[in-house]
Amino acid sequence: MTRTASIPTTETDAPRVGARGWAALVVLMLPVLLVSVDNTVLSFALPEISIALAPTGAEQLWIIDVYPLVLAGLLVTMGTLGDRFGRRKMLLIGATGFAAVSALAAFAPTAGLLIAARALLGFFGAMLMPSTLSLLRSIFQNRDQRRMAIAVWASAFSAGSALGPIVGGFLLEHFAWGSVFLIAVPVLIPLLIAAPLLVPESRDPNPGRIDLISIALSMATMIPVVYAIKSLAVDGPSLTAGAWALLGFGMGYLFVRRQLRSRSPMLDMALFRRGSFSGAILVNLLSVVALVGFLYFVSQHLQLVLGLSPMMAGLALVPGMLAMIVAGLSVVPVSRRVPPHIVIPVGLAFSVAGYLIVAFTTHAHGVLPLVIAFVVLGIGIGAAETISNELILSSAPAAKAGAASAVSETAYELGAVLGTAVLGGIITAFYRGALVLPEGLPADVAHAAGETLAGAYTAAQALPEQLGTALWDAAAAAFGSGVMVTSLIGAALVVLAGVIAAVTLRKAPSH
Repeated sequence: MTRTASIPTTETDAPRVGARGWAALVVLMLPVLLVSVDNTVLSFALPEISIALAPTGAEQLWIIDVYPLVLAGLLVTMGTLGDRFGRRKMLLIGATGFAAVSALAAFAPTAGLLIAARALLGFFGAMLMPSTLSLLRSIFQNRDQRRMAIAVWASAFSAGSALGPIVGGFLLEHFAWGSVFLIAVPVLIPLLIAAPLLVPESRDPNPGRIDLISIALSMATMIPVVYAIKSLAVDGPSLTAGAWALLGFGMGYLFVRRQLRSRSPMLDMALFRRGSFSGAILVNLLSVVALVGFLYFVSQHLQLVLGLSPMMAGLALVPGMLAMIVAGLSVVPVSRRVPPHIVIPVGLAFSVAGYLIVAFTTHAHGVLPLVIAFVVLGIGIGAAETISNELILSSAPAAKAGAASAVSETAYELGAVLGTAVLGGIITAFYRGALVLPEGLPADVAHAAGETLAGAYTAAQALPEQLGTALWDAAAAAFGSGVMVTSLIGAALVVLAGVIAAVTLRKAPSH
């Protein structure tokens, strides 16, 4: 007699994990919190780093940029290697390296050595994030439980982003700049102890051969594209940015062609023909663009226009981050009954409303409208991120969870740099176009004030009171005029994400 009753017919019928599985989830949240905090905390330490190490302008940019460049370039490679050699093994190697290099970075004596340390942090960081998400795929085989686990995973990202400014403000008020790197050590040591005990190893049972050419092509695709976006954000449109973008797209074409011809591709391109996978990736990317772009100009408004300290500005954003967390967790039971092509657009409608609140309250100079706007925006982003990440994992075979997770993380990194480049670049362009400088400014002061709002703020502080006030009023007005247009463009990007979800996710299963 053949026994079939015990065989699960769907992922919803798959075995449910007990306390050990949830304990493993807690352990896997440690690197997620760390990496998300690290995304925002360094910018607060940059002024002190500049004083201590005296980097050139180019070195200062590389201190910030080299980490995401290396990270984005290696995510797909590390995710694929995790599928082959073991995802837990990659996680432990990444955590060990990240902790050790963080300790070295904290005491870097020169800007050059700090840049090298940041590059190594990108190398080991690329091992961490795909491993955490793909291990959730193997631990939580029951889809209902996996939705909740991914909601917690996404919430840890949100919590880390909120904690970054607060942690950074606290550390820099009490300790040297190296403390923002040293926090990695006490976070990752518990991971190294608990992961071998609680997190089961998983890998692709039938891995293909290691394709060094595909690895090189994937890096040659991502690094130039990310660099081109960052160049566009800092310097505006240029031949250099265009050349890097063309190089990246050319290498991307060669990478895709090689994967399509390979019997055991590094990245299965057939995944992208699934609407639930490619649609979820685009929703993920556009949601991050909207979130990072919002934070880019709102953080400037809170600190420079409203005069809040970095820590107080961070605290003002906490309600929105909490709303994002609550929405991400609350959408889980809803997603069991309502299909994603309905849930995601409805959620993103809240985010559109958040951008519209900012667009039409730029005349208000209080903190409250921005806090409310971020709460409303966070509701939509939290729901969209939870569902899109779960769909990305569920659409890929379990054996390829590492590669699928890496694609999701790559979308996150691209979304982050695009958010700064697109929305940040737009508001900077409007600021420069609308700024009317008062007469009598020295040439160097006029140049600094015409570049950025921060430059105008610094210049105004050094001028006589009357002239400084006139300059600052003009700069704040110019920045405010750009906020409205940028917010409307941000709202349009969120609408686009909702349309993509409604069109591409119709055949995605909701249970």
